[in-house]
Amino acid sequence: MDIALTLGVVIVALIAFIFEWFPVDITAILVAIVLVLLGLVTPEEGIEGFGNSATITVMAMFILSAGVTRTGIVQVARDWLVQFGGKGITQQIVVLGLIVGPITAFINNTAVVAIFLPIVEDWCKKQNISPSKILMPLSFVTILGGMITLIGTSTNILASGISQKLGYGEFHLFQFTTLGIITFLIGLTYLAVAAPKLLPSRRQSSGDLVNQQYGLKDYVTEVVVTPRSSLIGQTLRQSEVQRKFDFDVLELIHNGNHFPQPIADKILSEGDVLLVRGSKDDLLKIKDERGLEILPDVKFNGESIANELSQGEEGIGEVLILSNSRLIGSTLKDLRFRQRYNATVLAIRRGEELIRERLGKVPLRFGDLLLIQGPKESFLGLQTTRELLVMEQREFENLRRDKAWIAAAICLGVIVVAAFDWMPILVSALAGVALMVITGCLKPGEIYGAVRWDVIFLLAGLIPLGTAMENSGATQWLADNLLAFGGNLSGYWILLFFFVATSLLTEILSNNASVVLMIPIAVEVAKLLNLNPYAFMFAITFAASNSFMTPIGYQTNTMVYGPGGYKFTDFFRLGGPLNLLMVIVTPLLIIKLYGLTP
Repeated sequence: MDIALTLGVVIVALIAFIFEWFPVDITAILVAIVLVLLGLVTPEEGIEGFGNSATITVMAMFILSAGVTRTGIVQVARDWLVQFGGKGITQQIVVLGLIVGPITAFINNTAVVAIFLPIVEDWCKKQNISPSKILMPLSFVTILGGMITLIGTSTNILASGISQKLGYGEFHLFQFTTLGIITFLIGLTYLAVAAPKLLPSRRQSSGDLVNQQYGLKDYVTEVVVTPRSSLIGQTLRQSEVQRKFDFDVLELIHNGNHFPQPIADKILSEGDVLLVRGSKDDLLKIKDERGLEILPDVKFNGESIANELSQGEEGIGEVLILSNSRLIGSTLKDLRFRQRYNATVLAIRRGEELIRERLGKVPLRFGDLLLIQGPKESFLGLQTTRELLVMEQREFENLRRDKAWIAAAICLGVIVVAAFDWMPILVSALAGVALMVITGCLKPGEIYGAVRWDVIFLLAGLIPLGTAMENSGATQWLADNLLAFGGNLSGYWILLFFFVATSLLTEILSNNASVVLMIPIAVEVAKLLNLNPYAFMFAITFAASNSFMTPIGYQTNTMVYGPGGYKFTDFFRLGGPLNLLMVIVTPLLIIKLYGLTP
């Protein structure tokens, strides 16, 4: 009965992950709660994930990564990319990979992608190259680079914690570095050759961005206040038109003078022209109800509207919702976005989908790309927030560059101490966090914003699931049944089976969930067949990050989905062969480097 209950929870959890009933971290916590309620784990076991060494280590690594980025160390690498990137796509991918790969071996890859996204976009604009040729390779090389060391991804650290729990001890910092470097170089070579040929040019320039990608002329227009308008003598705030209709006023033109936001308290007069964003249906309603006249469409084209929105101190641009943003799950209306950031959202790009109507009612998601318009000062303010990433490259005025050498020394110290086993990586990482704050590389309040709490709660919720699998005997049952079906296969084919199964599972689940589910089963099979358990743990750890076929399998893929203008199938076109390449070479390399038998 316990086995049946545990596997039932696993199946329901898988369905919840696939159909995204809740955010993945909430699903994981619900799983832990259900396991406690069913008596499959004790209350103490149900919350052990929060105090698990892997969870705390991952949290510390997020903070150390923030210390590095806040002091501008990675900006030095940006300068190298600009200097040595050249003009060709292949050379740019190679240089980008050789710079970004080693960085992501030690720094959280989502932070690295956030830094390099505007850099790559700016470089592509100068070279008149579509960003879609470069951004997907950027994501893929950070995934490959994260497999070079233990601290490259949270998945590696979690796998190390599971290994310790199973009695095999924690992984060393450079335990699979040789394997990671070889697979990284193989993957980078493939990307440099294949990406220019397989990836289409989805976006070309800033002009095309407005005209083709967003089609502003379809929902941005000008209306004039007629003599019969009920708005005469009222302010926009008093009229409540922006609250009652899908309608945003971007600019007021009064007697030839242009007044940008904020204009909610300016009194409207006959003849005033309003530059507005709104659906055609709502514009027609407002025309009839409030006495506005829509100016002739012939006056407009995409370029003139874009220029109108970018005059003087006004600007138009894109911002990306980051994975740790508190905006996720809220609507623009709930957030009072215009009032909070002094900018108006014109459209939302969500992968292939372009949302242009009822924007105030759309719950925001990680990876959403917002086209916004507002004062250029507002973009400077957005640049400093941890919620959004401005996609236009700008110099960060608030980086603590004088602390860069201190942050570098702290991170190097953490690495050296862990590499020589002078103390556990957990202890050295926490000491590094304390030093980051003491030395001023990070302010105390910044450490909370640096942590990817969704990942922390995901780990904390999934770890009890692994415990339940062990306690109930589900792991042993699954291992026995796998042997019954494939017991006559050679060790290589069994290793390959686990690699492929994990690769497929990680495309629909999180990579961390795949590791939690698969490592205990694989180790049990290895024990029964007298095979090397480390080979199976390494195979599953690498396969869990072997996520290149979809934009939702890995966070960095989601981050480049919108900015690259990709279609869902673009990831399969470039990532499918890369997945297959890793399936072929990684198990063979594991056998060669670590052996298949104890």
